[in-house]
Amino acid sequence: MALNDLTLRYFVSRIKWNMSLTWKQSARNFEIYLRLEKSLSENSIEAYLFDIMKLEKYFTEISSVTSPASVSYSDLKSFLVWYGSDNHNARSQARLMSGIRAFFRFLLIDSEITQNPSLLLESPKLGLKLPEVLSIAEIDSMIAVIDLSKPEGHRNKAIIETLYGCGLRVSELVNLRITDVHYSEGYVTVTGKGNKQRLVPISNKALNEIDIYKHDRNLLTVIKDQNIIFLNRRGNRLTRAMIFTIIKELARKAGILKNISPHTFRHSFATHMIAAGADLRAVQEMLGHESILTTEIYTHLDRSFLRDTLILFHPRA
Repeated sequence: MALNDLTLRYFVSRIKWNMSLTWKQSARNFEIYLRLEKSLSENSIEAYLFDIMKLEKYFTEISSVTSPASVSYSDLKSFLVWYGSDNHNARSQARLMSGIRAFFRFLLIDSEITQNPSLLLESPKLGLKLPEVLSIAEIDSMIAVIDLSKPEGHRNKAIIETLYGCGLRVSELVNLRITDVHYSEGYVTVTGKGNKQRLVPISNKALNEIDIYKHDRNLLTVIKDQNIIFLNRRGNRLTRAMIFTIIKELARKAGILKNISPHTFRHSFATHMIAAGADLRAVQEMLGHESILTTEIYTHLDRSFLRDTLILFHPRA
């Protein structure tokens, strides 16, 4: 849908007709708000709307609350009990509650409600869960099992080198464009969450692998996404699911038993950088984290960092 059509729908929907909006209309307005005013990515918008679909399903099919404006704090508590009965873990519940809070904050801003019923909701306690990290030897072993004689061989090698060399999210990788790579400066322009752009250094090794792959890329019969770097055999950009499949298969061939994903390379990038003495702020900038607290988790993964800290500061060391 064109941006002008969305804008028109947004302002038309804000006209009050002395009646509460339905669940579906509120969800549509929320989507427009996330897209126009918050400039969130498609994946984030989809996740938020999925949360609202759960709310709508419960209140229309089980609780018979016909509009979001009628929802009370006790109604939301009942919903969470119902949702938790399916044995969803604490992390899933916390993610859902984040979406619910965002939705009712929007309704408050939009003057659809006068009080926010989600304000007093308490998120489940989440323990510190350290992400899985690959060693340098494990990453090398995954690269070593890539069959470079196959058409996708050099592409897959360039994918691993770029994921690990730049610490990219999988969505950032699949949307990386040829014009985003600045060879002479040694940087790539990365479009992250909320369409925020950042410059990330890229190693000569990753640049060389991309160059080698680009030769194979140009041999494709049809290229539908001319500016996208990583393509499938039909000339379309790779999907996030395909990157997951590639990573899982390489891990299996390399005999790695860890439960890894494309994001594991991002964790490994940050952990190895901090272990080598990189400045935390610099790593934060490269990863595109809004808060330094998010980046600080990688200091917990560096055992040598913790040991050195103990030796330096503990009186008994």
